[in-house]
Amino acid sequence: MSIPFVIVICYIIALFAISLYAKKLSTSGSESFILAGRKLTTPIIAVTITGVAVGGASTIGVAERAYNVGLAAGWYNAAWGVGAIVMGLVAASKYRSLNVSTVPELFEKFYDTKGRIICVISQMIILLAITSLQYIAGGAILASLLPDIFTLHSGMIMSVVVFIGITFIGGMWSAGLSNILNVSLIYVGTIFATIATLKSQGGLGSIALKLPKEVPYLHPIAGLGLPIILGWFAVMITQTMSLQATVQIACGAKDEKQAKNGFIIGGLLMIPIGFLSALMGIAAKAAYPGISATMALPKVLVSLNPLVAGITLAALWAADVSTACNLLLGTSTLFTQDIYKRFISPDIKDKKLMLVSKITVVILGLITFMLALTVVSILKTLLIALSLTTAFTVVFLFTVFMPSLCRKGSAFYTTLAGIIVLILWQLVPAIRIFPHVIYLEWLVCIGVFLLIAVFDTVKIPSFAKI
Repeated sequence: MSIPFVIVICYIIALFAISLYAKKLSTSGSESFILAGRKLTTPIIAVTITGVAVGGASTIGVAERAYNVGLAAGWYNAAWGVGAIVMGLVAASKYRSLNVSTVPELFEKFYDTKGRIICVISQMIILLAITSLQYIAGGAILASLLPDIFTLHSGMIMSVVVFIGITFIGGMWSAGLSNILNVSLIYVGTIFATIATLKSQGGLGSIALKLPKEVPYLHPIAGLGLPIILGWFAVMITQTMSLQATVQIACGAKDEKQAKNGFIIGGLLMIPIGFLSALMGIAAKAAYPGISATMALPKVLVSLNPLVAGITLAALWAADVSTACNLLLGTSTLFTQDIYKRFISPDIKDKKLMLVSKITVVILGLITFMLALTVVSILKTLLIALSLTTAFTVVFLFTVFMPSLCRKGSAFYTTLAGIIVLILWQLVPAIRIFPHVIYLEWLVCIGVFLLIAVFDTVKIPSFAKI
């Protein structure tokens, strides 16, 4: 029996043991399942938001991009980290003070029902797309770690089983507590693997000599260019303040201070992982110039000492687990709270609602697996999907900081404008006048919001009065 296989089995057992313990904490009702009973402390919030951020896109996806463009790919995680810090400083405590469960619920609380409907549909599409990416990364990891047991496809299936199982058993408590293990493993694995990878190839200088000269692999910016990197920061700061998976963590905090501090610490934890993954992607380019970019990071790690390789690949899989669990839970919460409870069964009892939440986790997990079979590029797909959160962030910021400009129709029409921009960006190349769609999203969403303030006379209630 191989060392990597033993490590993965031990990791899976540990995850399910944690989830079974978490189940005992989430038996009091739906709020304990989806929000951990609003008892999350600063350390758990920090590792949970780090777990959401450091997933397949932040490890396999960054290495995939670094394989082609170099060290600049590592800025993806730095952008995520800054986004989390901004969320902590600006929005986390606000969300907690509102005592809501979802972003669409906030939309209806201040605006109208159609604003809630368009928000929940958009949020679910985004989360389904992002979740599907985790299966691709998970499959790539297992296929490289245990090639005699897993193909990319069967590795994706195993990832589905674990992701759904952990979320189904313990909900938010399961995601939070398991991330203590996940984030610890991620840090230990990536640090040791980066050192071992560079050492095994004779150091960074030796690697540089093997790299194609036409790409500035070791330059921190040139491989992508400043406009694209700034676009990443714009996307991540935008999405962290309004994506359901991140907002739900803030809503589950014990109090406003814990929410704020947890996001700030979590943001700081995220930053190094991207550059470590990028370095390993660069090393993979030097050692294996002809392989698929998606397999770059797992491939280079398999060549290391079996113990280091096993721990690191388990750590990468842990990154997938931590992200996918929160995303599945967030999507399930959107359906149960904003569709099922709001429109289908308003009088549903709490225990039954928790059962509906668990069943929804399973169904959505299977749907996202089917989506994963059609996704090509991890990072590109993710950044496009996250751009749609611009409308939600614009609405939230105006609601909290400039309520005098908010009108009943603002949420609906701003979100609709954001959707139209994203569709046109994909279908009409002539409108691509910016290096990234996020710039156009901000311009259009703010413009539409301000126009609504001119033509709509029905104001919303003040944030302070809610």
